Amino acid sequence: MRRSFDTGLRAKAPSLAEFEAMAAQAYDRLPERFRALCADLVIRVDDFPGDDVLKSLRLDSEFDLLGLFQGVGLPFQSALSPTQMPNMIWLYRRPILDYWAEHDERLGDIITHVLVHEIGHHFGLSDADMEAIEAAD
Repeated sequence: MRRSFDTGLRAKAPSLAEFEAMAAQAYDRLPERFRALCADLVIRVDDFPGDDVLKSLRLDSEFDLLGLFQGVGLPFQSALSPTQMPNMIWLYRRPILDYWAEHDERLGDIITHVLVHEIGHHFGLSDADMEAIEAAD
């Protein structure tokens, strides 16, 4: 059975460009009020996290990280702070594809979940905060 790109289910893994398009579609489907708070957020897709990220997070494998928020969460920003780089979200294609291969979930749903999780960090939420929110659903 051939799975279609539109449903997020495929027999073949999407290329980096296709994955970026899927991430953009996932972002565009988020509520407008949610996206308005992300106006200056930069979203990038790469195959794997860099060695510096692996070392700083003390990860054993490049497959251990699906996404990453880098920056200062909105509640912690100050007009008095020195100029800083824009907040960034990284989605890591190969670890996400590996997760997809091992779970019975649509790829688009996984991308959306990782994206929303990382945006949660942009809003200043911790992993524990997000776990509590998901558990309440």
